[in-house]
Amino acid sequence: MASASTLAGSSALGLGAVGGPGPWGSSAGGPFHYVAGMQELFRSHSKTREFPAHSAKVHSVAWSCDGRRLASGSFDKTASVFLLEKDRLVKENNYRGHGDSVDQLCWHPSNPDLFVTASGDKTIRIWDVRTTKCIATVNTKGENINICWSPDGQTIAVGNKDDVVTFIDAKTHRSKAEEQFKFEVNEISWNNDNNMFFLTNGNGCINILSYPELKPVQSINAHPSNCICIKFDPMGKYFATGSADALVSLWDVDELVCVRCFSRLDWPVRTLSFSHDGKMLASASEDHFIDIAEVETGDKLWEVQCESPTFTVAWHPKRPLLAFACDDKDGKYDSSREAGTVKLFGLPNDS
Repeated sequence: MASASTLAGSSALGLGAVGGPGPWGSSAGGPFHYVAGMQELFRSHSKTREFPAHSAKVHSVAWSCDGRRLASGSFDKTASVFLLEKDRLVKENNYRGHGDSVDQLCWHPSNPDLFVTASGDKTIRIWDVRTTKCIATVNTKGENINICWSPDGQTIAVGNKDDVVTFIDAKTHRSKAEEQFKFEVNEISWNNDNNMFFLTNGNGCINILSYPELKPVQSINAHPSNCICIKFDPMGKYFATGSADALVSLWDVDELVCVRCFSRLDWPVRTLSFSHDGKMLASASEDHFIDIAEVETGDKLWEVQCESPTFTVAWHPKRPLLAFACDDKDGKYDSSREAGTVKLFGLPNDS
């Protein structure tokens, strides 16, 4: 556990990192001031708005690196892209081509025009928002369920239902390496330095491989049950994992030790996201709220109310805005029909 002095030191920036004074309050003090300041902000910015995105449930949402666009992937086999304009999302395009559900998507880490989708149709597709076209379709061996782009932008890793992870050259669109794992692979991610590759698995472990050698470095027994999701904070200090035991654990990147756990959810943790300043962590599950925690203390900052299980959450890369998608039913017309909306929390109450 970090000492009180390191906690105060690491948060001495307080709210300054969120964008200085103004609506985000003063930048004095440590974690307590950050929590109080953010709670004050969310009291006046607690509105959630829904935006129609798909004809079936949304599996994945992600922001472009510049924060101008939000992409969503759906069971309806398409991806949608929205432009963020003031306090609303304006649909820019719907991307068709996949023959099966789009289970996960992500943007290029530094090019805000490119994103990639992983589908159950045994392909991944790279899309360019400038031309609104698919610039590459890469065939893979199985039904793809998770995907990530390396921090240097050179490689795309995709995992399938048979626990094979394929590493694809982002320029040539050819496979560079392929690894078959003997355990259930849930989510995959590079560390921020791009020299290690992390997998969460069905036995509750985090497996770490060197990159690009893909040699096993360490296996951490992180949870007593299925380890579902993993996210690295933008500052490179921590990563977080979410598990079927309903716990979120926070890990020191350098020491590979667990520094604290967040235990406010009751159901398996499906999705995680760090805020742009690394100070807030959103986690969600089948609980009907999204937990927003202050990273340095584990204190509850806020909870976002939802009417149904949440599949995916993503903080905006520059602002305290949270995009998410739930297992919503379109109650107005047909309670069995899926709504296919994306949601945005953190909007001004008077908007």
